[in-house]
Amino acid sequence: MTLSLNNLTFIIVTFKSEDIICNCIESLPKDSNIIIIENSNNHGLKKELERKYSNLNVITQENNGMGAANNKGIKVCKTDYAFVINPDVKLYKNTMSELITLSSKHSDYSILAPIADNTKYPNYKINNEITNDHDLDFFNVDSVDGYAMLINKNKFIDDIYFDENFFLYLENDDLCLRQKKENNKIYVAKKAKINHLGGKSSSDIYKKEIELSRNWHWMWSKFYFNKKHYGYLKAFLIGLPILTTSIIRLFYYLLTNKKFKKKIYIMRFLGLINAMVGKKSWYRPQI
Repeated sequence: MTLSLNNLTFIIVTFKSEDIICNCIESLPKDSNIIIIENSNNHGLKKELERKYSNLNVITQENNGMGAANNKGIKVCKTDYAFVINPDVKLYKNTMSELITLSSKHSDYSILAPIADNTKYPNYKINNEITNDHDLDFFNVDSVDGYAMLINKNKFIDDIYFDENFFLYLENDDLCLRQKKENNKIYVAKKAKINHLGGKSSSDIYKKEIELSRNWHWMWSKFYFNKKHYGYLKAFLIGLPILTTSIIRLFYYLLTNKKFKKKIYIMRFLGLINAMVGKKSWYRPQI
């Protein structure tokens, strides 16, 4: 099956995203298939969105993390392609037409991503020497950011998508690395642009708590990712300088009475320690 709007479902995971979700939805092609996984269990938002838009289904649940929520959406959707997209992302008018055109010519990918319109913050990584033909309208990459990635479900063995041990961060890098190990292609489309606000998926009134949660999970996920792919020793050696820096900065902000900065480094320290001793990614935003 080829990529088309009829054979594609947009998967959007929301968490306290009431302020921006409509901007995302309205940037998608009219009458698209849309599944929203509402991770803050907001039944009012479900009713509002399903009343306002006839082409979407909202599934409400407790916050199980980005990877687990995306997995649910991907497995529930009945199409061959799933476009995972964050609520703070907007598509250009021609984004999908460019992706569909590219896919019709080069369909040998497991993951296809549009390109971020802000060149200062690329949404992809090229870690190794990859031969790219600069005359083509796409290029081959090692990984793409999880806020906009189109998944070709037919390329995935046993429907294994995101590792649900990651609550937040690096679940996309893990997915991409596993795909590269299986010799599957990851492409970025040069002409298919998106706009990503960055860090705006949740309302600003929760900004501080979300920031604390991000710092905890970034440290936990980074250690878990390195341990999973490179072994405990390498993960420990990478994490030890970060742990030392976190302790030093924690004491500095304690002495200078900068309370929020102190909290951030407490969270970084605790996230890393929990990962080092093998505890699950248990912390949840206090909202």
